[in-house]
Amino acid sequence: MISVILSTHNDEMALAHALAALVPAAADGMVREVIVVDARSTDDTLAVADAAGCKILPGTGDRGADLAAGAAKARSDWLLFLSPDVMLEPGWQREARDFIDRLAISGAGANRAASFRHANAGFGWRARLSEIRASVRSRLFASPSRMEGLLVSASLYRTVGGHRARPGNVDGDLARRIGRARLSFLRSRAVSRAAVA
Repeated sequence: MISVILSTHNDEMALAHALAALVPAAADGMVREVIVVDARSTDDTLAVADAAGCKILPGTGDRGADLAAGAAKARSDWLLFLSPDVMLEPGWQREARDFIDRLAISGAGANRAASFRHANAGFGWRARLSEIRASVRSRLFASPSRMEGLLVSASLYRTVGGHRARPGNVDGDLARRIGRARLSFLRSRAVSRAAVA
């Protein structure tokens, strides 16, 4: 049902954690494939991806172009773009399935996207502040970051032109083209090891 797409560069340890969080969803058939687009990593990122059974594509280092290349090879009706620096919390797949099922039942088609709630794995007020800032930015400007992930139907992704090869925030650029009216925010959290600016 879902193709997960990650863009990597020397993300060996982070990728191992991100992929571990996807195992239950793969076991129950929610995740059909994981595509890793790698920009010439020199650590064991590719070994981790290969051991996990991921489809591996060569990347250019331009994140927008790499994510678009991964999406072009995806075989599912839904695409989930994730950063290797985040782990989706247990149970995320149930909420994602409910979101997709509600769209089918409502007759609204697959003309929507959803983002997860940002959580910072750190302790203290700085970590909590980064969560608040991410939440405000996502909801106020309808601009989730790469640390929050994006679940989007493949048809909508193609309609809005997908990721673009460009400098800057390629995730925000895509979210703006999807538009606030077509973007939902899920309760499940994407737990980040890094602070969000």
